[in-house]
Amino acid sequence: MITISIVVYKTDVGELGRCLSSLSSSLVKTIYVVDNSDEKSLSDFCKQYKNVVYIGSENVGYGSGHNKALRLALKDNDVQYHLVINSDVYFEPNVLDKIADYMDKNPDVAQVQPYVSYPDGSQQETVRLLPTPIDLIFRRFLPKSLAERLNYRYTLLFWDHKTPLNIAYHQGSFMFFRLSALEKVGLFDERFFLYPEDIDITRRMHKCFRTMFWPSVSIVHAHRAASYKNSKMLLIHMWNMVKYFNKWGWFFDRERKAWNNEVLRELNYKGFRK
Repeated sequence: MITISIVVYKTDVGELGRCLSSLSSSLVKTIYVVDNSDEKSLSDFCKQYKNVVYIGSENVGYGSGHNKALRLALKDNDVQYHLVINSDVYFEPNVLDKIADYMDKNPDVAQVQPYVSYPDGSQQETVRLLPTPIDLIFRRFLPKSLAERLNYRYTLLFWDHKTPLNIAYHQGSFMFFRLSALEKVGLFDERFFLYPEDIDITRRMHKCFRTMFWPSVSIVHAHRAASYKNSKMLLIHMWNMVKYFNKWGWFFDRERKAWNNEVLRELNYKGFRK
């Protein structure tokens, strides 16, 4: 069985409804909608769904919001898997059944992300190398040509994304977890209000288990990239990335270097250097 959490903040009910319509698999037991804006309209909307549990909350951030649901999911002995998903994601209902079957057959896999596309069908680069400060902070201020060259490597644009890959960074819009692995590794780090909590939890999982990009199924993510359009969100992004690098290391992170080199070697990246 699967539990699911969606953290929302002043979210359009049409967007949320489209996401919920994708979650109709018979394996889904409970869907937790954690509303960081605690709006009555969203609460009323959720009442029409029998398996949706609405959790009103102050704005505690993305990871902390999902942790509210995860703590409830971990108490349910009937549930093996938990999906963390954004409200702007949608897909065919059989996607969840296929991922659960893949996880059943691969007990060393703790986390899965499928192939992700934009609504127009183009590929979204959601599996990436573990970032350096240049990749996530300083490249915004570099000349465009140099930033594009750095981004080509960091977001694995040289790769066709057609084969499974064990990689330490999955983007947070769709993260399919094995609950027993979360019990061992821990939940989202609540020091991060928004953005790097997905990098942090995936690399913690990656220490102990395989964390797989599995392109046999696909989803659509109507990604908004808020931090590129809103100065307040940009500052939040930057501050939380400072916290991330303070935790894991800025320019000296041996684990990052080793795992990134392993991925580049596996993908036969032409610019690979030991």
